[in-house]
Amino acid sequence: MKLFILSCFVLSSVFFTVPYCASAQSSSSYSFDNLPKAEVPVFRNDTFNITDYGAKAGGRKLNTESIDKAIKACSSKGGGVVFVPEGTWLTGPLQLQSNVNLYLDHKAILLFTSDFSQYRLIKTNWEGVPAVRNESPLSGKNLVNVAITGHGIIDGNGDAWRQMKKEKVPEAIWNAQVAGGGVLSEDKKTWYPSEGALQGSKTKDPGVILDGKTLEDYRPIKDFLRPNLFVLSNCKKILIKGVTFQNSPAWTTHFLVCEDLTLDGMAVKNPWYAQNGDGTDIESCKNVVVENSTFAAGDDGICIKSGKDEEGRKRGLPTENLVVHNCIVYRAHGGFVIGSEMSGGARNIFVSDCSFIGTDIGLRFKTKRGRGGLVENIFVRNISMKHIVKQAVLFDMYYEAKDPSTVTDDGTRKKKDEVPVTEATPRFRNFYISNITCDGAERAIMVRGLPEMSIENIYLEHMKFNTQKGIQLVDAKNIVLRDVTVKLDDTNPVVLVNNASNITFDGLRYNDDPKKLFSVSGERCANINVTNTKIPAKGSVDFYDGATAQSMIIK
Repeated sequence: MKLFILSCFVLSSVFFTVPYCASAQSSSSYSFDNLPKAEVPVFRNDTFNITDYGAKAGGRKLNTESIDKAIKACSSKGGGVVFVPEGTWLTGPLQLQSNVNLYLDHKAILLFTSDFSQYRLIKTNWEGVPAVRNESPLSGKNLVNVAITGHGIIDGNGDAWRQMKKEKVPEAIWNAQVAGGGVLSEDKKTWYPSEGALQGSKTKDPGVILDGKTLEDYRPIKDFLRPNLFVLSNCKKILIKGVTFQNSPAWTTHFLVCEDLTLDGMAVKNPWYAQNGDGTDIESCKNVVVENSTFAAGDDGICIKSGKDEEGRKRGLPTENLVVHNCIVYRAHGGFVIGSEMSGGARNIFVSDCSFIGTDIGLRFKTKRGRGGLVENIFVRNISMKHIVKQAVLFDMYYEAKDPSTVTDDGTRKKKDEVPVTEATPRFRNFYISNITCDGAERAIMVRGLPEMSIENIYLEHMKFNTQKGIQLVDAKNIVLRDVTVKLDDTNPVVLVNNASNITFDGLRYNDDPKKLFSVSGERCANINVTNTKIPAKGSVDFYDGATAQSMIIK
């Protein structure tokens, strides 16, 4: 059989070389040419058809053994292509091997079984820390030269695994899920696949590996420990091209401590109610290209991670040298995301020419106390957004925690919340973001650091927002906003500044008759410069809570 499969994938030419210089004053001074590249795998032309090893289509026979034999035979004979032809192929969990290109025909569906007994409990990694989970439907470890290509579908049967909240789905979906079996919570508002899954939801830190515990100790809550659909760990030279991953039990694709990773033309499709249904999670990886791909996720879309808290700092491996280009996120908690498990750091990341439609947040950079880690040298340009639910651009160091000193809409801050700086204090710095448009969001820009650690060196240029609210800067320093237009539904105030210093507004544009332009609060406000900006005759600036008129210079 002849298969038209590329033995070598050539990367797109839209890359750039950037001098990593924190002193630059403008993101436009950086050229998007000769970006970091990922070395791609090359395979032999030999083809191993799963039907030759006994696989039967139709979605009834379990083909785990047959497909596994094809994969092992391919790898043992020097590698090549494992071919999944037209049809629905039911299978249990599969493990990829080195030098294997798993190729799915465009009418092929690789459907993973909903029989939980087919999945072993294993020691793995979950949300940045060692944990016990069910083994992933599709996985690989310590591999070199591996790919999944073609145009078929990989279905994780996630509806069988995930708990479902009644309030999050239409009545018809809820009724169908309940009628199919499972158990309900005491208040009848949450569905679980089994009594064990319900018990797991009541367990503190379920799955976390504890001293003295064996895998058998986790068996009573096994059904709660949902697997990620596709996981590669400690692998090199990876290509995922053209295929669709859908209906994942938890995270959809997870790449952990991998190098030379290319995702091209990949699609992720999860229901909007899919809990933990991230599109792709790239954790502690190096030399990565994500392009021409689409995501509809139940959680974050394209997410960069590097481990959680002390475990992540101990690993000490940042995600670095990563390119995201020409991608679309249709629905997700965040379009492009860094964090919150970023304790190993992230650096030298380049995002361009992407669209986010209907995501909760557009560009989302999140962390919190305890994470530690340094995120720096992040370059973003040419992003289009529409119907964003919350913030178009968000930097937040209070992820999953209520800021006890929240800034109110009049610019006042209730109280300080400063703690000592330690290795567990996270840092965000050196972000260069330009050419952003957003039609519809609650707020245009929010930057919220910690009192003890400001978010710093953020350059935001050439942006146009049509949103309800404007710009909020809290515990930030060295922030430049140049040529930013905000057309607002609520213009009281256009800009909130709290305990921020060395802030430049150059060419700020807004509604013709704002109730208030600036609200400045906090005794640490200093050196706020406003140039090339029309200042209204009345109601231009108010100062609160220790901020004084000397903190702002208007030219």
